[in-house]
Amino acid sequence: VQLVASGGGSVQPGESLTLACRASGLSLDHYAMGWFRRAPAKEREGISCLSPRDGTTYYSDSVKGRFTISRDITTNTMYLQMNSQKPEDPAVYYCATRPVKSCHMHATYYDQWGLGTQVTVSS
Repeated sequence: VQLVASGGGSVQPGESLTLACRASGLSLDHYAMGWFRRAPAKEREGISCLSPRDGTTYYSDSVKGRFTISRDITTNTMYLQMNSQKPEDPAVYYCATRPVKSCHMHATYYDQWGLGTQVTVSS
């Protein structure tokens, strides 16, 4: 099983960025998926997850209304569309999966992790 995250980079406040996480060795049609981030000197934060059981999505208050999680079953890839980037968004972003069809916003419920991709916001 492997999760490979990509798409990180540097953006200016208000701009958009899309992260991708390609999964191999598992099917995103059967695994719940989540996005997490860790900013310097802060704890890891669950920011979004998607339950393949019914397509339900969840977002933390810090990104609700700005970020969108999605998946493409044909390419086995999950995405995180990040709009309206704020100065508090810079972090290393991680994708993760768990072998059930209900997602969770807490990291301890996930057992497969990508290596992370860096996002910076600079004016």
